[in-house]
Amino acid sequence: MREIVFTVTSCSDTGGYVARWDDAPGRGGITTQGDTLQELQDMVREAVDAYFEGPRPKSVRLHFAEDPVVSLT
Repeated sequence: MREIVFTVTSCSDTGGYVARWDDAPGRGGITTQGDTLQELQDMVREAVDAYFEGPRPKSVRLHFAEDPVVSLT
């Protein structure tokens, strides 16, 4: 497996982010969260390391379900 793709959504409860990846049917997947983008990236790395016992993906892509908006005011 070369790459896996997490879908990232905003968490309305915390204001942070939730990332989800589904493995093949019947094999589960990974869900993790972080209050900041950096924390989310760290949590994804940690979760991927824990999930894969053998060879793990070479890269992880974060796909944002919504485009982040930066307020300029």
